[in-house]
Parts: sequence; structure tokens; C-alpha cells
Amino acid sequence: MNDSSTVALGCHRIYVEGTLALIKPDVVHLSEEIEAIILKSGFTILQRRKLQLSPEQCSEFYAEHYGKLSFPSLTVFMSSGPIIALALARNNAIAHWKAIIGPAHGARATHHECLRAKYGTSDLRNALHGSESLSAAQREIKYMFPNSLSEPIPMAEAAREYLSKYVNPTLLIGLTELCKEKPLNPYTWLSDWLIKNNPNQPKIDDAAIVQEAE
Repeated sequence: MNDSSTVALGCHRIYVEGTLALIKPDVVHLSEEIEAIILKSGFTILQRRKLQLSPEQCSEFYAEHYGKLSFPSLTVFMSSGPIIALALARNNAIAHWKAIIGPAHGARATHHECLRAKYGTSDLRNALHGSESLSAAQREIKYMFPNSLSEPIPMAEAAREYLSKYVNPTLLIGLTELCKEKPLNPYTWLSDWLIKNNPNQPKIDDAAIVQEAE
């Protein structure tokens, strides 16, 4: 899941997001324990992949850190052994996962009850990674799972606007015609009617066909 989407349950709205989690080389051997914590925290693991990145791939993934003094050490460490990439989903996934893993720096993490305080040993070897923002999550999930489908999910307001502008007017005409016709199988009749009267179906230019044939 690369975007956030909205699910309405009664009068409540649940905002579902996707985020990327990385179990770093220093704690891969504890992956089952960490993944159990993730599931207990209300996340769904949509995709899981164990891999080992090259230094070049680590440089690409952490491109926003380029120029920092820690950048060479970071790429060496992250390519030193296997990692586990997890595409996670839940309401407010990005903020929730960041809260669970805690601050990136070890000194600050030790003052929190967080996973980095529990599993990390230094600023570099801090056990876990989490996406910083929605755009970062989209990019990182696509990087770690390049073959996954990542079609955008429209937000509630955009979906309502699309339905109001493009769907409801045609549907209203179709339902009116349905009431006039009173067919024996209204579902099939309406389906056929919508296909025939779809205002967005491709238009065939007869002149272009004649010209091509000549």
C-alpha cells in the first residue's frame, strides 16, 4: 500500500496507510520476535521479503542522507548482511510505526519504551527503519517491492467528487430508463445499458479508418 485510503464504518472513519519497515542486519536473527510485535500492534504485513542489498543499492535507498558524515558507514552497515523488508498497513501506519520504533539516535531512544531502545546498540546499529512520510513510504515500498502494483487509492473527497461528476449523472438516467422498461432481469438490463451508454467509452473516428484503408 503506497497511499492512504479511507474506510467508513458507521459514523467512524478509519484512515489506512502503508509504510515500510526494515529489520536491519544486526537483528535479522530476531525477526520472528519483532514481526510478532508488529502484528500485535495492529499492523497487517502486506508483503515480506528477505534480501541483501549491495552498497550501491543502499546508496540509492538512502539517497537523502548523501553528504552526511554517517552516509559511508550507513551504506556499509546496511549491505553487511541480509535485511527483511516489510510493507505494513493500518490506520495512521507511518506515525504509529515511528512511535513504536522510537528516535533514530540511540541516546534519545534509551529514554523511550521503544523497539530501538530494546534492540538497538548505537546510532548506526539501531535495529529498525521506518518511512518518514507518505511520499517516502511510496518510494521505499516501490524500491523494495518493485513488482508490486501501486495504483493510487483515491481519498474520500476525491472519490465523492469523481462519483458526483462522472458516475451519478449517467447512473441516474439508466435507473430512470430501467423504471420505464421494467425488465424481468433488472440487473442484467442495467449492466447492458451502462455498457452501451458509457460516456467515457472510446470514440471511433470513421474518417480516420477510411483514410487508412485507402
